[in-house]
Amino acid sequence: MPLSNKRIIGAAIAAAGCLLVPAAVSAGVVVARSGPSAGSFPVGKKIGDAERIVLRAGDTLTVLDGNGTRVLRGAGTFTLGQQGGASQRSTFAVLTERRSAQRMRTGAVRGEGDGAPLHSPNLWYVDVSQPGKFCLAGAERVRLWRSTTEGDATYLLRADGGGSHTVTFADGDMLAPWDTKLLPVSSGAVFHIAGPAGGPDKELSFVVLDQIADEPEALAAQLIENGCDKQLELLSTATLIAEG
Repeated sequence: MPLSNKRIIGAAIAAAGCLLVPAAVSAGVVVARSGPSAGSFPVGKKIGDAERIVLRAGDTLTVLDGNGTRVLRGAGTFTLGQQGGASQRSTFAVLTERRSAQRMRTGAVRGEGDGAPLHSPNLWYVDVSQPGKFCLAGAERVRLWRSTTEGDATYLLRADGGGSHTVTFADGDMLAPWDTKLLPVSSGAVFHIAGPAGGPDKELSFVVLDQIADEPEALAAQLIENGCDKQLELLSTATLIAEG
């Protein structure tokens, strides 16, 4: 066989070999579960697009994938790849924007149902009503968010290691800046927030993420890994795909 023919055949075999390489399988991540099968679906478990999900009567499984959040209810057998509904990727893009907040007046997201509470329109805004651990996209520009625009409101921020800072929401504003020069923010630092309504202080700690995942399911996994439960709840609520 001439050398040129051997080269052509070799190239064809190599190309065929490339075609046989399987494409990456997309996956969702479990963000909530309840019912008799809950133990089989721990929060953070990854589920492939074609993987069979077998649920029993009374099971509820909430899975977030690249298109949004789906709630599966048993009894039944499901695969993520066969679930319908409009993609929520545009909502995810808006929710995770990291542009500087120039305007202090901003909106809110209402949860499922007319009587549901308002939620922050941005994953990286720190909700003053939600104590606990909070993941940040950066330590230099931190914004506090409240669920109302009515009246002035001043909050006192105190660091466990010393130092304090007051933040005031002006009437009509939902956002107020945390002055990170007066009160620096870092991973593991613990703060206490005292609101104008009185009552016990709320404890808040931060995790500053080195890199931010671009895909919804990967970002959900980051929030789960770092214990940022309130943001995980916001992410899954805001990107919920309506059941058809």
